[in-house]
Amino acid sequence: MTYWSLDAIFLAIAAAVALVALVARRPSRWLAVLLAAGILLVLTAVFDNVMIGIGLVGYDRRLISGVFIGRAPVEDFAYTVAAVVLLPSLWMLLGRRPRA
Repeated sequence: MTYWSLDAIFLAIAAAVALVALVARRPSRWLAVLLAAGILLVLTAVFDNVMIGIGLVGYDRRLISGVFIGRAPVEDFAYTVAAVVLLPSLWMLLGRRPRA
């Protein structure tokens, strides 16, 4: 299984939950989500490159696409994208309920 295959599972789950959240509740805070996504993607790029650079993490070259941001394969960023989509969606769905 390639890293893209594994990423597709996480991204599909995040997209499905986001779709349910969009249908169930019309979110009005997607600008905040986009801002958080930008910050988290920059932090992911910095720290993934550091971890790969010092040898803490390595990737099988046969299982990655070969596209990199610094030393980090682009597949590494899918988990950040999934988290940025999934967590606010779950918050919208499971968040505060009106009191009776």
